[in-house]
Amino acid sequence: MSGILEGKRILITGVLLESSIAFHAAKLAQEQGAEVILTAFPRPSLTERVAKKLPNPVKVLELDVSSPEQLAGIADQVREYLPSLDGIVHSIGFAPQDALGGNFLNTPWESVATAMHVSAYSLKSLTTALLPLMQDGGSVVGLTFDAQFAWPQYDWMGPAKAALESTNRYLARYLGERDIRCNLVSAGPLGSMAAKSIPGFGDLAATWDNRSPMKWDLNDPEPAGRGVVALLSDWFPKTTGEIVHVDGGLHAIGA
Repeated sequence: MSGILEGKRILITGVLLESSIAFHAAKLAQEQGAEVILTAFPRPSLTERVAKKLPNPVKVLELDVSSPEQLAGIADQVREYLPSLDGIVHSIGFAPQDALGGNFLNTPWESVATAMHVSAYSLKSLTTALLPLMQDGGSVVGLTFDAQFAWPQYDWMGPAKAALESTNRYLARYLGERDIRCNLVSAGPLGSMAAKSIPGFGDLAATWDNRSPMKWDLNDPEPAGRGVVALLSDWFPKTTGEIVHVDGGLHAIGA
């Protein structure tokens, strides 16, 4: 029986560690029949080492999504290995340390601007850079952390994720006519590299111990990876502008 991504070509960003959602999305995508290509920054060599643990070999391209020059050339680089794309996974987020960990009131604009550029605007810039490879439609899937709430220690990454969620809706609005779907997976907290960069991450993660209807495992990114792969597939042919929560149900619980 063929997989749900059989014959599809997918570009995935953000594979840094085996514990990342992006790694599991790449692994599951390959297992479901997709050809996968990865991008990485700032250390492609790190991603190349981790990628050796995937079921099939993959090409890793360097891409700084804040660099107009690199974005301008990424479609041609991808075309050397894949003639077209059916899907993009945006798993990119960054905020300087002074934008996190309880420093919200004192964070300078320069740090906020960096968080917004890398974590939100890059969804638009990455997608539009790769549009020449998506002439037959496809699916763009990003990763968010529920921006409805003000989370402890998360600080300016919260507004950045809110901007990401709004950017996703506008991409859905403008790309629907090209048969390109744009959706997000809102995952619960995981012990990823991104999480480890947040001072006091344990305080945020403890919320799930007390409120999540389903038991949440900080060390299991596969459920979120499955959500990404499902949205990349043809099983959601008319779903766009959506946020699919893979968080044990906590988003639905008030107290």
